[in-house]
Amino acid sequence: MRFETPLVPARLIRRYKRFLADCTLEDGREITAHCANPGSMMGLAAPHTKVWLEPNDDPKKKLKFGWRLVDHENGHFTGVDTSVPNRALKAALEARQIPTLAAYSHVRAEVKYGENSRIDFLLSADGLPDCYVEVKSVTLSRQPGLAEFPDSVTARGTKHLGELAAMVDQGHRAMMLYLVQRTDCERFALAADIDPAYAQAFDTAASHGVERLIHTTRITPEGVEVGPELPAA
Repeated sequence: MRFETPLVPARLIRRYKRFLADCTLEDGREITAHCANPGSMMGLAAPHTKVWLEPNDDPKKKLKFGWRLVDHENGHFTGVDTSVPNRALKAALEARQIPTLAAYSHVRAEVKYGENSRIDFLLSADGLPDCYVEVKSVTLSRQPGLAEFPDSVTARGTKHLGELAAMVDQGHRAMMLYLVQRTDCERFALAADIDPAYAQAFDTAASHGVERLIHTTRITPEGVEVGPELPAA
């Protein structure tokens, strides 16, 4: 998935109200960018952090920049836009580039299921049970090389795990897919200390047969692609 508009570098001033970020562009202008991330963004929003923004000239958008990446200035990046994983994964699923799910020929996004919910992807193929795939963007890393989810309490995520378990109970296949939007991590773990209820709900879902799949990403200021599978710590 390539960004629609070439990204521009900036320095973060502050992130506030969850979806707003004040930044300084290279020419000295101070602007406000949209931050498409409802999480805490722990470790990613310190003042003076180098960031990459996507400009737009859409008259319908109040803010003319969107915050897409954190540049760790050591050759590694973190993608902070939580809409990117679904866009990158949709292309990878349709191209059958996810080995665990390559047998599925039909990919549908945002399909209603459960209690007033929508599954990120519903996969189907002749002779196979439908596969319900819920996607989570992973950006937290508190130990070198270790990616963790979630970075804040997520009641919505806990609800989704219960709904995935219900799909398995009905005879379908269900999968929790964690896409690590960091290029500096080789392992993954649940952050049970941040949200014990989510960790417990995951264990319950797993006991029902909900599968877990973890993939990394290749990230540059040009775009984001789904990378290899990662192991759980």
